[in-house]
Amino acid sequence: MDLGLTGRWALVCASSKGLGRGCAEALAAEGVNLVLNARGAEALEATAAALRQAHPGLEVRCVAGDISQPGVQAAALAAAPQIDILVNNAGGPPPGDFRDWEREHWLAALEANMLTPIALIKAVVDGMAARGFGRVVNITSGAVKAPIDVLGLSNGARSGLTGFVAGLARQPRLAGANVTINNLLPGAFDTERLGKTMAASAERSGQALEQALEQVRQQRAQGIPARRFGTAAEFGAVCAMLCSAQAGYLTGQNILLDGGAYPGTF
Repeated sequence: MDLGLTGRWALVCASSKGLGRGCAEALAAEGVNLVLNARGAEALEATAAALRQAHPGLEVRCVAGDISQPGVQAAALAAAPQIDILVNNAGGPPPGDFRDWEREHWLAALEANMLTPIALIKAVVDGMAARGFGRVVNITSGAVKAPIDVLGLSNGARSGLTGFVAGLARQPRLAGANVTINNLLPGAFDTERLGKTMAASAERSGQALEQALEQVRQQRAQGIPARRFGTAAEFGAVCAMLCSAQAGYLTGQNILLDGGAYPGTF
């Protein structure tokens, strides 16, 4: 299916690796020009080079830096003639016990996972509405739907964004102008972040690291009905679908991609 995105411009945050890169690759395959952002300039340029080689007809521009900083936001937004698609993405805050978190920990989580996405949404949606097309996809977490006790910082900040989007997406001035805002909630995907989390669990087991890591991977995968982890390419494909011309009637939704791990009906 042609998703009707050829020639559009997308800003994809945290797109040098993992799920963000998966989204960038899927959009590029649909003919979307890209502004890529990530903190690490070297990894970001490597991803951009790979995308340019795979899709020589596209514009792929890089803005390295912390997207929570206003100057980086301004540079990323200015790198394209217009932003038709915004993919908000940021690494989640660290796990822990809420008793150990101080005010600054909460503020950092809110800045990265709630306030920065809102600032970028604010910067682009009115222009999208004026042009009659816009797609915003926020990469949040399956923990928004099924909270994980040690991820309290993420649960709180991302749930705040989810509540905000639920109201904003339904404004007639946006939804009525073909501007949609949806959230993608990943479960366990085979990314570098998941590998680090499992490695930490393996180290605590007291076994030889390689053996323990394989055991942790198998146990985690067996807890998923699909019996495997998702891939960044699968995630990116769903992101591209939400950005498509055909998805104009889908807004304000939380799309859970977790291989069936969430046990609820709703």
